[in-house]
This record gives sequence, C-alpha cells and structure tokens, in this order.
Amino acid sequence: MKVFSSWSGGKDCALATYKALSQGYEVVRLLNMISEDGERSRSHGILTGVLDLQSEAIGIPIIHVKSSWEDYEENFKKAVRGLRKEGVKGGVFGDIDLEEHRGWIERVCEGLGIKPIMPLWKIEPEKLLSEFLELGFKARVIATELDEDLLGKNIDKAFITEIQRFNPHPCGENGEYHTFVTDGPLFKKRLKVKEVKKERKEKVWFLEISVELGEKETD
Repeated sequence: MKVFSSWSGGKDCALATYKALSQGYEVVRLLNMISEDGERSRSHGILTGVLDLQSEAIGIPIIHVKSSWEDYEENFKKAVRGLRKEGVKGGVFGDIDLEEHRGWIERVCEGLGIKPIMPLWKIEPEKLLSEFLELGFKARVIATELDEDLLGKNIDKAFITEIQRFNPHPCGENGEYHTFVTDGPLFKKRLKVKEVKKERKEKVWFLEISVELGEKETD
C-alpha cells in the first residue's frame, strides 16, 4: 500500500516511518505543514531548506504545505486529496498517547478515505526512546520549553536522564522538546549539522540549524 508520512523532521515521525516501512508499507511522500511565508515548518520552526536536505538524505520526496494554524485542517485535507490521486491510500503518524491527537487523525482520515497508521501508539515512551537509539537513529534538540541549555543536545541516554528533573513526557509528546533527525536506518546519507543561532519565542527556545549532506559512516 502506498502511504504518506506526516512529517516534522523529528524522532517520532522518523521512527514511525521506519516501522511502517518494516511492516511492508510503501512510503512515497513526506508531508510537512509549513508557515504561510513558506520559510519554516509549522510545528518545529525548521527551515524548509533544511527539511529538503533531510528528505534528500532519506530518499523520500517531501511536500511542503503552506498554512496558518486556523486553516491547518483544511490545507492538510487538500494536500492528502492530491496524494490520493497519485494512489496513496494511507497516512503514517508518529503520535504516541494523546487521545485528542488520535481522535483528530481518525476523523480526518475517515473523511478522506485514508487508512490511519500509527505504529507508535500506546507503546511506552521509554521503550520507544530505547528502540530509537538501538536502531542507530541520531537526533538533536532544536526546540524546547524546558531549558535553553538543552538546545543542540543529542538524544542519547545522558539526555534522557538529564530531562527527568523536569518530569516531562519522556518523548516530549506535550511539546516539552522537539528534535531533528540527522541519521539512522531510514537514511541513505547522513546530515552534518551546524548551529546557527538560538532564539526565544514566547515560552519556547528554538535552535536554527543549517545542514549539509555527508556520506554514511561505516564500521
């Protein structure tokens, strides 16, 4: 079955996409919602050019859909209808345990005649983080409302231990932190990251990054 992946560039959508591929789904597009000016992703604030290089490193084309938060659902549906014309019959989502998110996904997908695929749903977040690392995925924190010092840190065992003092959702499901994936089993090439600047918007710290393609490391 041809499917798209609802894409943010972060660890959960990457792991969900990997699991969907492992289950036999053919992921033909990454679908990313971006700001109305077309410059950044709507959810994580990542530059669209950075996401384009991530898509190239993975080898799955990305679609950027401009939208305000008010028109998010309408524009998401419009994009998926376009994908349906290309034979896409399902959508992969990286949600873990927020019932309101699942309700939205199921309602929207049902209305579009699209199968919702949620490979991470109700798996313990600690297990998901362990699996993410064991599979060889690499990711960095690019947004957080917890502490500025977390920006740029790699997702590893030390990070998982460090954030426990904030008592967050371990995977940041409530927006505590967001990530950008640079390597892993999905990737044909790895991404080299350069930190550009830190910026605070309301209660969230963002890390702007630039990336370039690099060859995969071999043992």
